Amino acid sequence: MEHQFNMLIREIRKEYVGNGPKEIHTRFVDNWAISEMKGNLTNVENFMISSRDGQRMVHEARTKLVKQIYKNPTVLKKIEDLVNAKIVSIFTDIDLDIDTAMTIYVFDKPVQG
Repeated sequence: MEHQFNMLIREIRKEYVGNGPKEIHTRFVDNWAISEMKGNLTNVENFMISSRDGQRMVHEARTKLVKQIYKNPTVLKKIEDLVNAKIVSIFTDIDLDIDTAMTIYVFDKPVQG
Protein backbone atom coordinates (compact mmCIF):
# COMPACT_ATOMS: atom_id res chain seq x y z
CA MET A 1 0.00 0.00 0.00
CA GLU A 2 2.85 2.42 0.83
CA HIS A 3 4.28 2.16 -2.68
CA GLN A 4 0.91 2.80 -4.35
CA PHE A 5 0.25 5.71 -2.00
CA ASN A 6 3.68 7.22 -2.72
CA MET A 7 3.18 6.90 -6.47
CA LEU A 8 -0.22 8.60 -6.25
CA ILE A 9 1.14 11.47 -4.14
CA ARG A 10 4.07 11.93 -6.54
CA GLU A 11 1.64 11.98 -9.50
CA ILE A 12 -0.60 14.56 -7.78
CA ARG A 13 2.33 16.80 -6.81
CA LYS A 14 3.81 16.57 -10.30
CA GLU A 15 0.50 17.51 -11.91
CA TYR A 16 -0.27 20.47 -9.64
CA VAL A 17 3.18 21.75 -8.58
CA GLY A 18 5.14 21.00 -11.74
CA ASN A 19 7.51 18.47 -10.23
CA GLY A 20 7.14 15.67 -7.77
CA PRO A 21 9.39 14.88 -4.84
CA LYS A 22 12.48 12.83 -5.65
CA GLU A 23 11.89 10.59 -2.61
CA ILE A 24 8.72 9.78 -0.68
CA HIS A 25 8.47 7.60 2.40
CA THR A 26 5.04 6.96 3.89
CA ARG A 27 4.14 5.23 7.12
CA PHE A 28 0.60 4.24 8.02
CA VAL A 29 -0.13 4.54 11.72
CA ASP A 30 -3.72 3.79 12.78
CA ASN A 31 -5.79 6.39 10.89
CA TRP A 32 -2.79 8.48 9.79
CA ALA A 33 -0.61 8.38 6.70
CA ILE A 34 2.62 10.25 7.37
CA SER A 35 4.56 11.15 4.22
CA GLU A 36 8.09 12.50 4.22
CA MET A 37 9.08 13.98 0.86
CA LYS A 38 12.62 14.97 -0.12
CA GLY A 39 13.73 16.86 -3.20
CA ASN A 40 10.66 19.03 -3.66
CA LEU A 41 12.03 22.38 -4.80
CA THR A 42 12.25 23.50 -8.41
CA ASN A 43 15.35 25.25 -9.79
CA VAL A 44 13.56 28.60 -9.56
CA GLU A 45 12.59 27.99 -5.92
CA ASN A 46 16.17 26.99 -5.09
CA PHE A 47 17.34 30.28 -6.58
CA MET A 48 14.69 32.25 -4.69
CA ILE A 49 15.51 30.83 -1.26
CA SER A 50 18.96 32.43 -1.32
CA SER A 51 17.34 35.52 0.28
CA ARG A 52 15.17 35.83 3.39
CA ASP A 53 12.28 37.31 1.43
CA GLY A 54 12.59 34.51 -1.11
CA GLN A 55 12.50 31.88 1.66
CA ARG A 56 9.36 33.44 3.11
CA MET A 57 7.67 33.64 -0.30
CA VAL A 58 8.55 30.06 -1.30
CA HIS A 59 7.49 28.65 2.07
CA GLU A 60 4.19 30.53 2.02
CA ALA A 61 3.45 29.70 -1.61
CA ARG A 62 4.32 26.00 -1.22
CA THR A 63 2.25 25.62 1.94
CA LYS A 64 -0.79 27.38 0.48
CA LEU A 65 -0.53 25.54 -2.83
CA VAL A 66 -0.35 22.10 -1.21
CA LYS A 67 -3.31 22.90 1.04
CA GLN A 68 -5.25 24.09 -2.02
CA ILE A 69 -4.45 20.89 -3.95
CA TYR A 70 -6.06 18.80 -1.24
CA LYS A 71 -9.27 20.83 -1.38
CA ASN A 72 -9.82 19.51 -4.90
CA PRO A 73 -12.58 16.83 -4.76
CA THR A 74 -10.94 14.83 -7.59
CA VAL A 75 -7.64 14.65 -5.70
CA LEU A 76 -9.38 13.68 -2.46
CA LYS A 77 -11.35 10.94 -4.21
CA LYS A 78 -8.19 9.39 -5.70
CA ILE A 79 -6.57 9.17 -2.26
CA GLU A 80 -9.73 8.04 -0.48
CA ASP A 81 -10.42 5.33 -3.07
CA LEU A 82 -6.89 3.99 -2.73
CA VAL A 83 -6.98 3.68 1.07
CA ASN A 84 -10.72 3.03 1.39
CA ALA A 85 -11.19 5.80 3.97
CA LYS A 86 -12.29 9.44 4.00
CA ILE A 87 -9.82 12.24 4.64
CA VAL A 88 -10.72 14.18 7.78
CA SER A 89 -7.77 16.58 7.88
CA ILE A 90 -4.39 17.26 6.29
CA PHE A 91 -1.37 18.90 7.90
CA THR A 92 1.63 19.95 5.81
CA ASP A 93 4.88 21.88 6.10
CA ILE A 94 8.22 22.16 4.31
CA ASP A 95 11.72 22.79 5.63
CA LEU A 96 13.45 24.71 2.85
CA ASP A 97 16.92 24.33 4.37
CA ILE A 98 16.86 20.57 3.89
CA ASP A 99 14.25 20.47 1.08
CA THR A 100 12.02 18.11 3.03
CA ALA A 101 8.24 18.31 3.30
CA MET A 102 6.01 16.41 5.69
CA THR A 103 2.33 15.81 5.11
CA ILE A 104 0.06 14.02 7.55
CA TYR A 105 -3.21 12.71 6.16
CA VAL A 106 -5.81 11.98 8.84
CA PHE A 107 -8.51 9.49 7.82
CA ASP A 108 -11.86 8.63 9.37
CA LYS A 109 -10.75 5.07 10.17
CA PRO A 110 -7.54 3.04 10.43
CA VAL A 111 -5.76 2.41 7.14
CA GLN A 112 -4.08 -0.90 6.40
CA GLY A 113 -0.53 -0.19 5.20
